[in-house]
Amino acid sequence: MARVQLEGVSKVFSGDIRAVDAVSLDVDDKEFLVLVGPSGCGKSTTLRLIAGLESLNEGEIRIGKQVVNQVAPKDRNIAMVFQNYALYPHMTVYKNMAFGLQLRYGGWLKRFWKRLTDPSGVAELKAKQQGIKQQVRRAAQMLGIEHLLDRMPRQLSGGERQRVALGRAIVREPAAFLFDEPLSNLDAKLRVEMRRELKRLHDELDATMIFVTHDQVEAMTLGQRIVVMDKGTVQQIGRPMDLYERPKNRFVASFIGTPPMNFVDGSVSETNDELWFVGTGVKTKIEADQLEVKEQNRLRQHVNRDVTLGVRPEDITIRNANAGENCATVCDVEVLGDSAVIHVEMSEADDQTHKKTLLVKTEIRTSFAPQDLVEVAFDTRRACLFDPETDENLIHTESK
Repeated sequence: MARVQLEGVSKVFSGDIRAVDAVSLDVDDKEFLVLVGPSGCGKSTTLRLIAGLESLNEGEIRIGKQVVNQVAPKDRNIAMVFQNYALYPHMTVYKNMAFGLQLRYGGWLKRFWKRLTDPSGVAELKAKQQGIKQQVRRAAQMLGIEHLLDRMPRQLSGGERQRVALGRAIVREPAAFLFDEPLSNLDAKLRVEMRRELKRLHDELDATMIFVTHDQVEAMTLGQRIVVMDKGTVQQIGRPMDLYERPKNRFVASFIGTPPMNFVDGSVSETNDELWFVGTGVKTKIEADQLEVKEQNRLRQHVNRDVTLGVRPEDITIRNANAGENCATVCDVEVLGDSAVIHVEMSEADDQTHKKTLLVKTEIRTSFAPQDLVEVAFDTRRACLFDPETDENLIHTESK
């Protein structure tokens, strides 16, 4: 296995479309790294640049110690698993899995050429060719598809085809595995099973893996580290919970998390050395004593300036109320099975035209119903405050 490094990598398509813009990444040896972002953010193009399926315009890509900018895909010692499986329909499962090794080691013609050019290597090459069957069966056993080796791809389910594609990659014993949204064609139950399978394979193979997905749930459950991309640029790199609890900017905060983070526009005020957030129907104390000193100083620089409060649905609590501060009306209740998401509508007491709907995640057996009047409380120890001009997070940005 090998370390994969990208330094200032850019890809520009015709029409001056910068699909990837100065991306720098350092994927550790044996790491499981996930690239995540919305459609068109550049994550798949970045993966294809690593694989050599796209040529870069700027920057440098290293696999191990080798700069591979000008190296052909077949010589980069990587294996790629695609969204559509890319199996050969006229070949059995065994032949699909063995095909890459057969190309690498060749048949009698390659042995003949080897005998002429390097006689000492003939025995080693022959041993590798004879070992293909054992390698394929070992990978098939690892994936639980040994009984499918004689079948054709058309006889397989989607999950079985994906396992065959994984097996074809495993037998090559590459320096790095590249996955381009390999689970997106599977149903929900099978996707969960395949996520567990991929994590098990990573642990068993001790392999470097780079995985692309638009699904942030996949990213959070699979990645040791996650790269969040948008518009061709890297927005943040970090461990799953670092991105969830300490997003660098509003885009990361909105993209990571289900249900999504709530955002309320307002301003910071200071009363008796206490900091408060005041927005549409919201007034809540900011627990500044929980912040690092530099974060407190940064926040005080924004007193009497516009900010955006960001708070996760699970960090909001509600209770029955008749009147008072932070009151809201329940407008919808979504039952998710293990929890419920309550939509509450907040507005100013003297101005009912400006309203803000918030999502509140609560336990499943909730007693709240539409039209109930509730009081809303915010846990600002876990909240974020964003500068509306730069979208940068002002607090809770330090990894722990």
